Amino acid sequence: MIRQTFLRNLAALTLLAATAPLCLAREPGDGDDTSEHPEIKRFPGFFLDNSQQFDYQEFEFALSAERSETKAGRFWFVDYCLRDGARQPSTIELIRNYENAFRRLGGALVYRNDYGAVYRMSGPGGGERWVHMNVDHGGSRYQLTIVEVAAMQQKLEFNASEMAQALKTQGNVALYGLQFDTGRATLQPGAEPLLAEVLALLKGDPKLRLSIEGHTDNVGDAKANLTLSQQRAQTVVAYLVQRGVAAARLRAVGQGSQVPVADNRTEAGRAKNRRVELVRL
Repeated sequence: MIRQTFLRNLAALTLLAATAPLCLAREPGDGDDTSEHPEIKRFPGFFLDNSQQFDYQEFEFALSAERSETKAGRFWFVDYCLRDGARQPSTIELIRNYENAFRRLGGALVYRNDYGAVYRMSGPGGGERWVHMNVDHGGSRYQLTIVEVAAMQQKLEFNASEMAQALKTQGNVALYGLQFDTGRATLQPGAEPLLAEVLALLKGDPKLRLSIEGHTDNVGDAKANLTLSQQRAQTVVAYLVQRGVAAARLRAVGQGSQVPVADNRTEAGRAKNRRVELVRL
């Protein structure tokens, strides 16, 4: 089941099948427009045949023969082939070399079978880095799928007119571009453009009254999350009031983790639950 899951994910991510019978005949140099992870290096004797990178992508990692878990964040896929004339390692040699290297960095083996392994270790900023290794053809080709778990950076948000339309048709709108410092109610600098649109929304409709509602994921203490979400909502209200919106038109509400819109068991779901909503009063 896990093998089928991996192949399904891989097919969706690249048109170059990782289980192709042979690597393309070429000089031992890396393929055009390819790059590997800056910290996870290749096994000696291999060249980089193809690769992909995404700022944000999901991948399903095996935890056992029967269980798996989807991780999301910064993503790399790298596909290595043995150079002509190079010594071919065995599958177990590849797996154990990476396992030993990751253990020296504080990582751990999560799961291993006859054709690959899954590893977990610390990532940048205190997060997690997950690596799936798949070995083909007895060790002449292997692939690494790497995810550094992180929330997606919201790059597409509503403008004032789109917010107004959403409030008119559904009564609320969820904003993900209002990012706060971890565990605090301090807005990050990137929130400014979206707050400017909220301000334009309110100034464009003087009769509009809004409930500014903070939401968190379910990580940590529920009571602390409720308090934090209230403080974050108050931060947004204070920003708007300082720029001329009457305080009577706004209400700050903390919802904590009580109203999830996605599965808190995955990082992608938790990222969706961390939000600020505008609710029409």
